[in-house]
This record gives sequence, structure tokens and C-alpha cells, in this order.
Amino acid sequence: MTKADIRIKYRQKRTMLSQQDVAELSRKIFENFSKYFELTEGQNIHCFLTAYSKEEVQTELFIQYFRISNCKIFVPKVVGEKMIAVELLPQTFLLPNKWGIPEPKTNTEIKGVEYDLVIVPLMYADQFGNRVGYGKGFYDHFFADINPQAKKVGVNFFPPDEIIDDVWDEDIPLDYLVTPTAVLSFGTGASKFTK
Repeated sequence: MTKADIRIKYRQKRTMLSQQDVAELSRKIFENFSKYFELTEGQNIHCFLTAYSKEEVQTELFIQYFRISNCKIFVPKVVGEKMIAVELLPQTFLLPNKWGIPEPKTNTEIKGVEYDLVIVPLMYADQFGNRVGYGKGFYDHFFADINPQAKKVGVNFFPPDEIIDDVWDEDIPLDYLVTPTAVLSFGTGASKFTK
């Protein structure tokens, strides 16, 4: 399937989920994530904030887990045509952007961070770690600018059933995909952890 067709199909599938479904599936995704990824104090983690209007995976449990683990948390903010990283502190004031996504009020970009993990929003990811986002390219540019050792972790309600036909050379694949039933690794020595 093409990325355009996948966006339509999986947007539709997400709109069919109830708020209760989204909350329950998000909890299962978080449980799989927390079992698979051991955090250590001082790690740098970039995590998206949930766009509720898009029925996205809810990341509040992730954020709480990162705080309890004494990790540094960074979140995305779109400024002009670019996505920057802003540190999320307990006192950070959030406002919805034009897409309804919460973002820090401040534009203070933190550059040169060596990320351990990047938690990535997506519409879909296939069995090779190729992802379909919302079509703006923000994360592809972000991945190209950060340290290549950062583990890119996609989270999705749905398993990787379709193959993405129109993957480009510039597309940067995920290292992991976490679903409600499994954690898939796409790196060398790829493996699958099933709940």
C-alpha cells in the first residue's frame, strides 16, 4: 500500500476506537514499553505529547514513568517549518498548537542533546520499521539532525500488517515498534517480545 492509502485506512481505523479503547490500548502499549526498556537516571528522552483529536497513543503514563526514573524529558514544538526540542519541566506551560497538539509556550530550543530514546507518533509502521507519519516530514528532519545512536521507538495501536510500497531513501526507519501485544526490534539481531 502507498503511504497515502495507509494514512486514509489507519486514520479511519483510529476514529472507530472509543475513548475507552484508546485509553486501554495506550495502557497496554505503555506496559509493554516499560517491561522491555530499562531506564536509568539521567537518560535523555524525547517524547511526543498526545493529540487527543487524532486518537493518538496517550503518553501521560510514559511521561510519569520518565519523571519517576529521573530522566530528562524533551518534547517537540513546531516553529515555522521546523520541529525543535524543548525540555519538559514540571512548571512548563503547555498550549495547543494549530493541530490541537499540546506544546510548550516557550521557544527555547535545546540543541546538541544526546538522546537515548525518541518516542515517535505515527499513523502506521510496517514489519521493517518503516513509518507513515502525518505527511509533514518533521520527524524525518529531526532524526537526521540528532545523534544516530538514539533509539527511535514508534508506538501504535495496530500490528504491522501492510507493507509500505513507496519508502524513500531519505526515510529513516524506526528501531522498535511497541503495540498492545508486542515489542518489535528492527535493528541487527531483530527480535520480537510478545506479551
